[in-house]
Amino acid sequence: MSKKRKKLSNKEYERELYKLQVELCKLQAWVKQTGRRIIIIFEGRDAAGKGGVIKRILERVSPRVFQVNALPAPTERQKTQVYYQRYIERFPAAGEIIIFDRSWYNRAGVELVMGFCTEEEHQRFLKRTPAVEQAIVDDGIILLKYWFEVSQEVQAERFQKRIEDPCKQWKLSPMDLTAQQKWDEYTQAKDKMFQATDSKHAPWFVVNSDDKKTARLNCISHLLSQIPYEVMPFTKPEIKKSKGQQYTPIDYDFNVVPEKYVISK
Repeated sequence: MSKKRKKLSNKEYERELYKLQVELCKLQAWVKQTGRRIIIIFEGRDAAGKGGVIKRILERVSPRVFQVNALPAPTERQKTQVYYQRYIERFPAAGEIIIFDRSWYNRAGVELVMGFCTEEEHQRFLKRTPAVEQAIVDDGIILLKYWFEVSQEVQAERFQKRIEDPCKQWKLSPMDLTAQQKWDEYTQAKDKMFQATDSKHAPWFVVNSDDKKTARLNCISHLLSQIPYEVMPFTKPEIKKSKGQQYTPIDYDFNVVPEKYVISK
């Protein structure tokens, strides 16, 4: 019988997260200087922790390089377009890393389970997607796909916390409220998706996310291991100070924000 893993302390977690964020900054410099293009897809069950890992990825990098897309429901016009079109519009140019917080795989999950697409549209999606992703990779884009897996019990606990916490209530959506009830339907949809779209050129990587902290570390570490980035040279600039104040600023009578919160000495 295997021993239960020791839970990661906050101090250990922050230390390891910082190391990974340093590497993300190195990746960013490499992408900018080489003009590489990267797409990272985050999928998974509701409340599986996708947003948490995306937040930690973005904490110390430039939003001009790392760009997040969490697309709303399609407009009436977009519904008449080629299905992938509104996602392709967000694809990276040189020197960009595009993150999709949910992606074209909506059609393989929520759209199918909730009846937002027909069975014919779903089957067509599963058939065409490997070829679409082959075209993406053939164009030189690095494509990574992550699925965050959470147990039904942990998902229920996280939903309850969202209900009780005023700062998390905005995260609740009508889709969340059906996730537990339709657990088996989502499981079946996920299995069909994996069977049809897990390919050599665009494989799925599954992240066990019952524990948020280890899931974040494991995902970021794996992400970095999948990209052949190199450390770019950095020459430390010299900061030159002015020789002295030559200009006296005008004393404007602006409205000053009241200092309600003051650091005590």
